[in-house]
Amino acid sequence: GSGLLKKKTLVPGQGVDTRPRKGQDVTIRLKATLEDGTVVEEDPDLTFTLGDCDVLQALDLCVQLLEMGETALIVSDSKYCYGAQGRSPDIPPNASLTLEVELLAARDAPDLELLSGKEKVQLANRKRERGNYFYQQADYVLAINSYDIALRIIGSNSKVDFSPDEEAELLDVKVKCLNNLAASQLKLDHYKAALKSCNLVLEHQPENIKALFRKGKVLAQQGEYREAIPILKAALKLEPSNKTIHAELSKLVKKHADQRNVETEMYRKMLGNPSASGTPRKYKDKLPWSIPWKWLFGATAIALGGVALSVVIAARN
Repeated sequence: GSGLLKKKTLVPGQGVDTRPRKGQDVTIRLKATLEDGTVVEEDPDLTFTLGDCDVLQALDLCVQLLEMGETALIVSDSKYCYGAQGRSPDIPPNASLTLEVELLAARDAPDLELLSGKEKVQLANRKRERGNYFYQQADYVLAINSYDIALRIIGSNSKVDFSPDEEAELLDVKVKCLNNLAASQLKLDHYKAALKSCNLVLEHQPENIKALFRKGKVLAQQGEYREAIPILKAALKLEPSNKTIHAELSKLVKKHADQRNVETEMYRKMLGNPSASGTPRKYKDKLPWSIPWKWLFGATAIALGGVALSVVIAARN
């Protein structure tokens, strides 16, 4: 209805019942051109998982509406293509694209339980790299979606035995996905989720510098400077030359000092000493329990004696 994405059938397909479903692997013939007719992409058999955002959104949305064998022309606004950043060097920023697409095949995605370790690593890496693309485009929601899909692939049950090397590769991809997931969640201020992602990395690799750094940043964003500082110090100890960690730690130390000064001033006012210049006086200068007990006892006795004498005089009168 917005006119940003249009589809026109050039060659009819085999009927509505032959349309592919989300989650299936589809193969298409693709030709993409700019408004001036310049061809920027041609692929005779592009295969991707429908609905996983593996390709341009324009394709992911429109291929679901194609019938088997149908050829269609899709005119898409840059929003559903390469956006404000474009694709160097051939697609300028904010460029609309015309996509000629033919649906060649659609089949169910492979059973994750039957994939070999190598196949799982390759598939998870493809999803992770797509997440990295969305992160670079500052589309953090789609980045999170891709990293989540990659993690689901890695964490799926398997009926195939993996070698130690394959297990190590899967763990490496998992750690990369979790670290990138935390970075995306941090960009969206999803602090609780980002903290969880960092902790999952640190369960596997307690000295992972990226996870330590991001955990420190998450805690700092929540104002937990006291907890964040030792974590960043641990990261800096592992990589003393890292200027980014140095800068973040210096900033946090200053913020923590400012926070403590604010708290000190607040306590001073609560204790009835609003003076901003001097140091807070010791409690014994202000509070009654610092008076020696023998003085307090003597004063109480004198007061009680005075009350008794007043009662006697009043009775006589």
